[in-house]
Amino acid sequence: MRIRFPSPAACGPAALSLALALLSGTAVHAQGQPVIGLITKTETNPFFVKMKEGAAEAAKAQGAKLLTGAGKADGDNAGQVTALENMIAAGAKTILITAGDAKAIVPSLKKARDKGVLVIALDSPTDPADAADALFATDNYKAGVLIGQYAKAALGAKPARIVTLDLFPGHPVGAQRHNGFLKGFGLAAPDAKSNDLGKTAEVACMADSFGDQAKGQTAMENCLQKVPDVNVVYTINEPAAAGAYNALKKAGKKVGGEGGVVIVSVDGGCQGIRDLGDGKIAATSQQYPLKMAALGVEAGVAYARTGKKPSGYTDTGVTLIAAAPLAGVESKDVKTGLDLCWGKK
Repeated sequence: MRIRFPSPAACGPAALSLALALLSGTAVHAQGQPVIGLITKTETNPFFVKMKEGAAEAAKAQGAKLLTGAGKADGDNAGQVTALENMIAAGAKTILITAGDAKAIVPSLKKARDKGVLVIALDSPTDPADAADALFATDNYKAGVLIGQYAKAALGAKPARIVTLDLFPGHPVGAQRHNGFLKGFGLAAPDAKSNDLGKTAEVACMADSFGDQAKGQTAMENCLQKVPDVNVVYTINEPAAAGAYNALKKAGKKVGGEGGVVIVSVDGGCQGIRDLGDGKIAATSQQYPLKMAALGVEAGVAYARTGKKPSGYTDTGVTLIAAAPLAGVESKDVKTGLDLCWGKK
């Protein structure tokens, strides 16, 4: 069962009293049953849709009650705070959250923890990381390293002219993936330049895509004005990769194959894996949102029943999926990626 909570700011006194009464009734109805809240960044992103599916399945299996909420868009801290407050009022003793703003959410998480609520970050850490009791997430730095290694192997001895389509400034996941990619390629942040036997590799253009296809396309078009000879494109996720592909094709550039631009990404969603199979992306690091949510729910139920809290970081796994295997780089094929992907198959 899914509950949509009204915003307290949007309610008059009478409506707010009624809403709180309904929430109180829900908590009473669920007495003796662990109540767990899941707050995602958005409701529409396939990654978070799959996360909610995983949480719902785990809650049913564990005999827990699941409440869900989300921000209106990535970065909507106010919306996530409202969901958090309403879930606690409804009796949630564990909150699982993918923080849209890793810093701004911290005061609200502290209030929740001060009330004895277990807070588990999913997918991305809070800032600071210890603002949550535990983190269940992909090793995003490793995800970046894997695609950096693949891109370097795919390019061979050719000088690298790299474009990076990042998330947005200050987001820990964006920084981890970007820096991991540089490491895997053999470059050092922040200058992203190296010289190996006289062959220079450099990041010639960096732009923010916000993980969005349209913004990714615009960012790639702008970078092409600066770097018409680009031969490697790193993207924060597969929607941004799709945008980069569209911009490159529009500009008459070859993508993939001998002499083509190498596009690498992170996520492993079903559409992204299909794009990989179609030659739009060379390789992607696949992550597993269903597992993140399932582990979070299990930890929440254990806390409700035993008082035991999880702590620290739990790696939920990452796998390099590649259109074509390359010597020295461990990867799985497109079929494996489709078997494990999330989103519409």
